[in-house]
Amino acid sequence: MTTPETSGSAVTPAETPYVTIVLPCYNEQDHVVAEVERICAAMDASGYTYELLAIDDCSTDYTLGRLGEAAPRFPHMRIRAFHRNGGSGTVRRIGSQEARGEIVVWTDADMSYPNERIPELVQILEKDPTIDQVVGARTTEEGSHKFLRVPAKWFIRKVAERLAGQKIPDLNSGLRAFRKSVAKPYLRLLPPGFSCVTTITLAFMSNQHDVYYLPIEYAKRAGKSKFNFVSDAYRYILQVLRMVMYFNPLKVLMPPALWLVGIGLVKGVYDMISHLAFYLTSNTVVTFLSGMLIGAVALLADLIVRSRGDV
Repeated sequence: MTTPETSGSAVTPAETPYVTIVLPCYNEQDHVVAEVERICAAMDASGYTYELLAIDDCSTDYTLGRLGEAAPRFPHMRIRAFHRNGGSGTVRRIGSQEARGEIVVWTDADMSYPNERIPELVQILEKDPTIDQVVGARTTEEGSHKFLRVPAKWFIRKVAERLAGQKIPDLNSGLRAFRKSVAKPYLRLLPPGFSCVTTITLAFMSNQHDVYYLPIEYAKRAGKSKFNFVSDAYRYILQVLRMVMYFNPLKVLMPPALWLVGIGLVKGVYDMISHLAFYLTSNTVVTFLSGMLIGAVALLADLIVRSRGDV
């Protein structure tokens, strides 16, 4: 794993922050200080005690240097430096595990999210104890490969809604706030890449933790996008299936099992009628047995899930 370094001033132990903002930074030298200024200005005006954990994910430009130069101006900022690139999911996982705040906020340093609205997300959690996560639901799509991303993200979101059994306005928004105590058991599940935001959403929903969606504007990002459409979209759909399998495998496995058993039974009746004897073709037997095997695996997987202590 990475060996982080710490620099910059931080909130003293006697001033334990209420909010920890985890800010992944990777090759953001031209705008990272402006983003830090925007976040700190909003939090200073809000009255909430906070810490800003800016984590440089082994940038190849001068991002870390810019943060170090700006550190004296932002006493609530802590800077961490990774010696090798771990991905945004790794940054968010480590940042959340080391957060001292009761509320953890995730956002990005690319100027795309309205980080001046972070206090609004925190306020919703503070005022309503029944809500465990607030997600900034984007009303527009401004990312790269827009003509491919929009239908792909719509499809993945619909699959997630079907499997989770809930409506999800924005499955992979990078701006969100949640209670650390609730998220702690699920942090180990976070993958290293962009799909970590999908993971934390589905983990909360699958365990009946209330998620509130706050509509936000989404701006065109500053700098070059790190999102790779083919590989990252593939990881997103795999992560959706993986998370639902982890918490509710019957949702994934039982429908195809029942379909195969049903098709096998119908085909078996057809075989006997068409041959005027008790005769079953090999494909009928294979179809029926496949459904039974998948159903058995589904029940076994569900039994394993129910025997765990984190659901």
